[in-house]
Amino acid sequence: MASKAQLETLMDLARRETDDAAKRLGASLKQVEEEKQKHEMLVGFQQEYINKFEAAQVAGITPMAYRNFVAFIDKLDTAVKGQQEMIKHAEYRSEQEKAAWQTSERKRMSYSTLNERADAAALKLENQRDQKAMDEHAARGAFYKR
Repeated sequence: MASKAQLETLMDLARRETDDAAKRLGASLKQVEEEKQKHEMLVGFQQEYINKFEAAQVAGITPMAYRNFVAFIDKLDTAVKGQQEMIKHAEYRSEQEKAAWQTSERKRMSYSTLNERADAAALKLENQRDQKAMDEHAARGAFYKR
Protein backbone atom coordinates (compact mmCIF):
# COMPACT_ATOMS: atom_id res chain seq x y z
CA MET A 1 0.00 0.00 0.00
CA ALA A 2 1.29 3.46 -0.88
CA SER A 3 2.11 5.75 2.00
CA LYS A 4 0.03 8.85 2.64
CA ALA A 5 2.86 11.07 1.32
CA GLN A 6 3.16 9.00 -1.85
CA LEU A 7 -0.58 9.14 -2.36
CA GLU A 8 -0.58 12.93 -1.86
CA THR A 9 2.20 13.22 -4.46
CA LEU A 10 0.26 11.08 -6.92
CA MET A 11 -2.88 13.15 -6.30
CA ASP A 12 -0.95 16.39 -6.86
CA LEU A 13 0.53 15.07 -10.11
CA ALA A 14 -2.89 13.87 -11.27
CA ARG A 15 -4.40 17.27 -10.41
CA ARG A 16 -1.73 19.03 -12.49
CA GLU A 17 -2.20 16.60 -15.36
CA THR A 18 -5.95 17.17 -15.26
CA ASP A 19 -5.50 20.96 -15.15
CA ASP A 20 -3.11 20.83 -18.11
CA ALA A 21 -5.50 18.59 -20.05
CA ALA A 22 -8.37 20.98 -19.28
CA LYS A 23 -6.32 23.92 -20.59
CA ARG A 24 -5.49 22.04 -23.78
CA LEU A 25 -9.16 21.08 -24.18
CA GLY A 26 -10.20 24.71 -23.74
CA ALA A 27 -7.67 25.85 -26.33
CA SER A 28 -8.82 23.19 -28.80
CA LEU A 29 -12.48 24.14 -28.32
CA LYS A 30 -11.53 27.78 -28.92
CA GLN A 31 -9.72 26.72 -32.09
CA VAL A 32 -12.86 24.94 -33.33
CA GLU A 33 -14.88 28.12 -32.80
CA GLU A 34 -12.28 30.24 -34.59
CA GLU A 35 -12.22 27.87 -37.55
CA LYS A 36 -16.02 27.94 -37.73
CA GLN A 37 -16.00 31.75 -37.66
CA LYS A 38 -13.45 31.82 -40.50
CA HIS A 39 -15.67 29.42 -42.45
CA GLU A 40 -18.72 31.64 -41.92
CA MET A 41 -16.72 34.67 -43.04
CA LEU A 42 -15.54 32.87 -46.20
CA VAL A 43 -19.05 31.64 -47.01
CA GLY A 44 -20.39 35.17 -46.53
CA PHE A 45 -17.69 36.62 -48.77
CA GLN A 46 -18.34 33.91 -51.33
CA GLN A 47 -22.06 34.71 -51.35
CA GLU A 48 -21.37 38.44 -51.71
CA TYR A 49 -19.08 37.78 -54.66
CA ILE A 50 -21.65 35.47 -56.27
CA ASN A 51 -24.26 38.23 -55.86
CA LYS A 52 -21.89 40.73 -57.51
CA PHE A 53 -21.26 38.25 -60.31
CA GLU A 54 -24.99 37.77 -60.90
CA ALA A 55 -25.56 41.55 -60.87
CA ALA A 56 -22.69 42.01 -63.33
CA GLN A 57 -24.20 39.38 -65.63
CA VAL A 58 -27.56 41.16 -65.61
CA ALA A 59 -25.85 44.50 -66.37
CA GLY A 60 -23.70 42.94 -69.09
CA ILE A 61 -20.19 41.64 -68.67
CA THR A 62 -17.22 41.00 -70.95
CA PRO A 63 -15.98 37.45 -71.52
CA MET A 64 -12.72 38.33 -69.74
CA ALA A 65 -14.59 39.67 -66.68
CA TYR A 66 -16.79 36.55 -66.75
CA ARG A 67 -13.70 34.27 -66.67
CA ASN A 68 -12.21 36.34 -63.82
CA PHE A 69 -15.41 36.08 -61.80
CA VAL A 70 -15.67 32.32 -62.36
CA ALA A 71 -11.98 31.77 -61.53
CA PHE A 72 -12.27 33.78 -58.31
CA ILE A 73 -15.49 31.99 -57.31
CA ASP A 74 -13.68 28.68 -57.86
CA LYS A 75 -10.84 29.87 -55.63
CA LEU A 76 -13.34 30.90 -52.97
CA ASP A 77 -15.02 27.49 -53.24
CA THR A 78 -11.64 25.82 -52.75
CA ALA A 79 -10.98 28.06 -49.73
CA VAL A 80 -14.38 27.20 -48.22
CA LYS A 81 -13.73 23.47 -48.68
CA GLY A 82 -10.27 23.89 -47.20
CA GLN A 83 -11.75 25.68 -44.22
CA GLN A 84 -14.23 22.85 -43.74
CA GLU A 85 -11.24 20.50 -43.53
CA MET A 86 -9.67 22.82 -40.95
CA ILE A 87 -12.89 22.59 -38.90
CA LYS A 88 -12.86 18.78 -39.13
CA HIS A 89 -9.22 18.70 -38.04
CA ALA A 90 -9.87 21.09 -35.13
CA GLU A 91 -12.91 19.04 -34.05
CA TYR A 92 -10.87 15.82 -34.21
CA ARG A 93 -8.13 17.38 -32.10
CA SER A 94 -10.76 18.66 -29.69
CA GLU A 95 -12.18 15.15 -29.31
CA GLN A 96 -8.69 13.82 -28.62
CA GLU A 97 -8.13 16.50 -25.97
CA LYS A 98 -11.52 15.72 -24.44
CA ALA A 99 -10.60 12.03 -24.19
CA ALA A 100 -7.23 12.94 -22.65
CA TRP A 101 -8.95 15.18 -20.10
CA GLN A 102 -11.47 12.43 -19.25
CA THR A 103 -8.63 9.93 -18.75
CA SER A 104 -6.77 12.39 -16.51
CA GLU A 105 -9.92 13.14 -14.55
CA ARG A 106 -10.62 9.42 -14.01
CA LYS A 107 -7.07 8.95 -12.74
CA ARG A 108 -7.41 11.94 -10.42
CA MET A 109 -10.73 10.65 -9.11
CA SER A 110 -9.30 7.17 -8.52
CA TYR A 111 -6.44 8.62 -6.47
CA SER A 112 -8.96 10.71 -4.57
CA THR A 113 -11.02 7.59 -3.86
CA LEU A 114 -7.90 5.75 -2.70
CA ASN A 115 -7.09 8.68 -0.42
CA GLU A 116 -10.61 8.71 1.03
CA ARG A 117 -10.42 4.96 1.65
CA ALA A 118 -7.02 5.36 3.31
CA ASP A 119 -8.41 8.16 5.49
CA ALA A 120 -11.42 6.02 6.42
CA ALA A 121 -9.20 3.04 7.23
CA ALA A 122 -6.92 5.23 9.38
CA LEU A 123 -9.93 6.69 11.19
CA LYS A 124 -11.35 3.20 11.79
CA LEU A 125 -7.99 2.03 13.15
CA GLU A 126 -7.76 5.11 15.39
CA ASN A 127 -11.30 4.51 16.68
CA GLN A 128 -10.48 0.86 17.37
CA ARG A 129 -7.37 1.92 19.32
CA ASP A 130 -9.37 4.49 21.27
CA GLN A 131 -12.05 1.90 22.02
CA LYS A 132 -9.43 -0.63 23.12
CA ALA A 133 -7.77 1.97 25.37
CA MET A 134 -11.13 2.87 26.91
CA ASP A 135 -11.99 -0.80 27.39
CA GLU A 136 -8.62 -1.41 29.07
CA HIS A 137 -9.08 1.68 31.25
CA ALA A 138 -12.57 0.55 32.25
CA ALA A 139 -11.31 -2.99 32.95
CA ARG A 140 -8.49 -1.65 35.15
CA GLY A 141 -10.91 0.59 36.99
CA ALA A 142 -13.25 -2.33 37.61
CA PHE A 143 -10.33 -4.53 38.73
CA TYR A 144 -9.09 -1.96 41.27
CA LYS A 145 -12.59 -1.36 42.68
CA ARG A 146 -12.73 -4.97 43.93
